[in-house]
Amino acid sequence: MNSTKFLFLHKQIIGWRKWVSKCLLLLVSLFITSMQPASAGLNNDLYDGNIFVVYAGNGSLVPPRQSLAQTLAEHKPVFLAFYLDDSSDSKRYAISISRVQEFYGRVAEIMPINVDTIPPKETYDPTEPGYYYGGSVPQVVVLNKSGEVVLNKKGQVAFEEIDDQFRKIFDLLPRTETAQLKRRAFNEFSSELAK
Repeated sequence: MNSTKFLFLHKQIIGWRKWVSKCLLLLVSLFITSMQPASAGLNNDLYDGNIFVVYAGNGSLVPPRQSLAQTLAEHKPVFLAFYLDDSSDSKRYAISISRVQEFYGRVAEIMPINVDTIPPKETYDPTEPGYYYGGSVPQVVVLNKSGEVVLNKKGQVAFEEIDDQFRKIFDLLPRTETAQLKRRAFNEFSSELAK
């Protein structure tokens, strides 16, 4: 009699386990089939990581090497680029910011600023990025060696426009005269050496 009860209970336990495993398998299958693929990309406002790493192939831009206050104290030109990681406009503009670093990264401080990291305050000091932020992304601000704003534009600012300002700051020949970054000649002797 005990063996009959044991067989009956054993069959019930095995049946219950099979039922639970079938339910779990069904739930996992439903979960897998209902998952959507990652849909972040260049043309949408979804977050998919640091835009400079993902879209410009340049993770060296973030975080900036120095603070704005340190850079201004050293009388070094500054390129501020305000962006958001989840903005399609910022994603498309990331390669242009990387290009500015390619040409001027050794002589000017290139500072991409994620606007989400700007602390909300009533007023900002000129040594804080929030002082220059105009409320939309992307936004580009170029400061000369004296800390004066020489370019402040919103949107997809052309590299050539930024390049023109840096050429003035560093006293380089205009782009119409040379494609390379060469200093202006200031007397006959140096103009012969520049050739």
